[in-house]
Amino acid sequence: MRVRAVRSTLSRRVAAPLSVLLVLLGGCAADAEPAAAPAAPGTPVTLTNCGTPVTVTTTPKRAVTLNQPATEIMLALGLADRMVGTAYLDDTVLPAYAAGYASVPVLSKEYPSKEKLLEAEPDFVYASFDSGFGDEGVGDRSDLAELGIGTYLSPAGCAKQHRPAKLTVEHVFAEIRDIAAIFGVPDRAEALIADQRARITAAAGRLDAAQDVSVLWWDAGADAPSVGACCGTPGMIMSAVGVDNVFGDLTGSWADTSWETAVDREPDVIVLVDASWDPAAAKQTFLTRHSTLKDLPAVKGKRFVVVPFSATSAGVRVVLGVETLAAGVAGLLGEADR
Repeated sequence: MRVRAVRSTLSRRVAAPLSVLLVLLGGCAADAEPAAAPAAPGTPVTLTNCGTPVTVTTTPKRAVTLNQPATEIMLALGLADRMVGTAYLDDTVLPAYAAGYASVPVLSKEYPSKEKLLEAEPDFVYASFDSGFGDEGVGDRSDLAELGIGTYLSPAGCAKQHRPAKLTVEHVFAEIRDIAAIFGVPDRAEALIADQRARITAAAGRLDAAQDVSVLWWDAGADAPSVGACCGTPGMIMSAVGVDNVFGDLTGSWADTSWETAVDREPDVIVLVDASWDPAAAKQTFLTRHSTLKDLPAVKGKRFVVVPFSATSAGVRVVLGVETLAAGVAGLLGEADR
């Protein structure tokens, strides 16, 4: 296990976590679309979202959210009273937002039909994934625009040509600012962002210094594991914590690889994504019973960190992913020192 060598590397790597955080939190990536400028309530807002011009001349009062990250960003900004519908949760809404969520009609367990959406008479639709505006969702953004319905898609869910080349925490904050500007509550965005910055800094600080710890982030797939690659939310969370992503050389948010490659890279810690349809406990059982994987040091040592699936999408839960991974790695390092 390489964590035995971690403590000896502290003196030469002590400055790394602060530099990582400054890169992650100090500014947008060069390819990011500019966030909407803060505006007073009622002020027209113009921005480019996923390559689509968005102009909001009247503050939306009847919004519908598709997907959990969009729903929780709205609730975190205190905008439940502007919502006439929501759909498609992956997990129970965070306790802090439960009361607000309970006041919003649930249009569908997954994506509502376009007809169901229009019954709610929305003036704005906000989705986290491009599927929300696809064939399985509520229809093209252009079609909704013709009906006088504004739209917004999370930058992390943009088509590839408009998606950030490498997602950072700052892209999440830019999205929060966009939504706050559209709904005329910029001060709420700044308060939320300040709180999340502080929590991310505190979480990374649990490791004291950048640790020479490698992490394999396993999302799904038994025959060909889908792992966190360089440029999506898993990579962003690992970078914020200051650990090494063993598959950081793979492009995209997620990538398929092989268990043979995973064994060759010998991760110190394995993140198990926990979802109702693919629980972390089942993943751990698979690893400990696999003829080859069971001898991997991380598996033999049960060096696992469980992260909820809902924390793997760009939104207000990213900070929970950072805190969970940082606490898990810090706990494993503490065990290794004893």
